[in-house]
Amino acid sequence: MPTDFEKRVYEILKKIPKGKVTTYKNISKKLGKKSYRAVGNALNNNPYAPKIACHRVIKSNGKVGGFAHGTKKKIEMLKKEGIIIENGKIDLKKFGI
Repeated sequence: MPTDFEKRVYEILKKIPKGKVTTYKNISKKLGKKSYRAVGNALNNNPYAPKIACHRVIKSNGKVGGFAHGTKKKIEMLKKEGIIIENGKIDLKKFGI
């Protein structure tokens, strides 16, 4: 069963539309904390995937970052949503929210 913190993270994830991404840092800011690593752990524990799409969360520098099912799968899922990945990075100005 998800913790209260994880539930708050998942509520934020629900608001990320297909074809868009956000960062661990942005989620932490919305929670009023500097808990990037805790956000990553919550995503890794996400029992609602893919309905609550944790693959749409990337690093602040635009790099794809980790994924419970592997980076290759994360890239595949993002590309299916129309997100362009060049040199291992996503343009946050174009695809970020």
